[in-house]
Amino acid sequence: MLAVNATLFPDRHERERLNDWLTHELLRLEERIVAGPVNPTLDIDSLKRELSGFDFGEPRDIDELLAWTIDKMEHGVVHLTHPRYFGLFNPAPVFPSECADRIVSTVNPQLASSATSPAAVAIEAHLIGAVARRAGLPAHSTGHFTSGGSEANCTALLCALTHMASGFAQHGTRAFSGPPMFYASSECHIAWLKIAHQVGMGRAALRQVATDGRGRMDAGALIAAISEDREQGRVPVMVVSTAGTTGAGAIDPMQACAEIAQDQGLWHHVDAAWGGGVIASDRLRGLLRGIERADSVTIDAHKWFATSMGCGMIITRHRKLLASVFQVSTTFMPSNVAGVDPYVNTAQWSRRFLGLRLFLSLAAVGWAGYAAHIERSVALMVSLKDRLTELGWTVANDPLLAVLCLEPPSGSRSVREIVRRVVASGRAWVAPTRFEGRDVVRICATHGESSDADIDQLVSALETAR
Repeated sequence: MLAVNATLFPDRHERERLNDWLTHELLRLEERIVAGPVNPTLDIDSLKRELSGFDFGEPRDIDELLAWTIDKMEHGVVHLTHPRYFGLFNPAPVFPSECADRIVSTVNPQLASSATSPAAVAIEAHLIGAVARRAGLPAHSTGHFTSGGSEANCTALLCALTHMASGFAQHGTRAFSGPPMFYASSECHIAWLKIAHQVGMGRAALRQVATDGRGRMDAGALIAAISEDREQGRVPVMVVSTAGTTGAGAIDPMQACAEIAQDQGLWHHVDAAWGGGVIASDRLRGLLRGIERADSVTIDAHKWFATSMGCGMIITRHRKLLASVFQVSTTFMPSNVAGVDPYVNTAQWSRRFLGLRLFLSLAAVGWAGYAAHIERSVALMVSLKDRLTELGWTVANDPLLAVLCLEPPSGSRSVREIVRRVVASGRAWVAPTRFEGRDVVRICATHGESSDADIDQLVSALETAR
């Protein structure tokens, strides 16, 4: 009998030893991360020299490799899991999500087919239905998990194109009488440009509509853009409402956008990759009024639901349409059921069991638990806003979704220099951005365990830097 490689497939005793060691070392790593700087301290040239020694000609000890990797992760990344990381929408993952990853890595189900992974496919479908209902979409709504918001938004655009021209699936954009166009605010996620390129429309197909001075799409400007395109022989297909812009957490007027899309006969998509988490909160969900009218919705579970990367969702009220967009048939798959088998309803073929991350987390705390998590983030940013305005800082945006855009007091250093100094200090991590034509310091509550003491440290770091 041929020998099995004991390093690739260790026996139970060895697996238990390594798993126990790794569990304890990762807990120690988390403690060191919290006590240390947020930003990387690694010498990249030194790392490259070390990497040059990995020619993979000879095997290395797995214990040494694990310790080496932990060391490089400790010193070589911005620590998104640090409670003073106030940067982009990359929260520290909740513990049930981490448990889900360990289970999925062990069982490694392939979610392409319901025949090979019936339990996993059913769990994801049930969860998508629950999220859809919570958002106010009809009971028959459907969807699936994605690698992230970009894949989910790309799926929405493909649905819109298929809906607007029956021949699109076969002939692409040639099925339209003119160049197809879609509309999002000038503050939308810039990934929409990549998506327009990816689906073959070209980047010029995205019309970035002017905002109203508060970071939200201007409804009048949207109507004007649609009218202009029709007059020029172009074909409008989709309106995108952003529920939580990356720069400022602004929420487009979704009711008005839904009305315009309906009047113009267009697909209405809500990109709620970040802000979609608000559906958990009875107190805050009114901020997303109008989301229930959308044809499709994107929500990233790895953002405000704080699962591990990457875990997006696309949800739509058009069940049959979604099934038709990706429908294929082949003899080597064990089943081919439209609306059931993920490989005939999604862009992916080989698929990881992503939904368990959110399923375990939501089941463990319920909507009320996630509501408390989200409301806590908002309250933390309100506290920070009050502290900094007392010190002369100016809030530039409407901080509805735990995002603050701040201008320093008169006479301070430039925004970018302030941010550079804060990050270089290692005490906290914030970002510079542009909001309505002005440089601002962007601060977002991302970590579910950030405390008043962390806010104190951030305020001190900002005041020292300015």
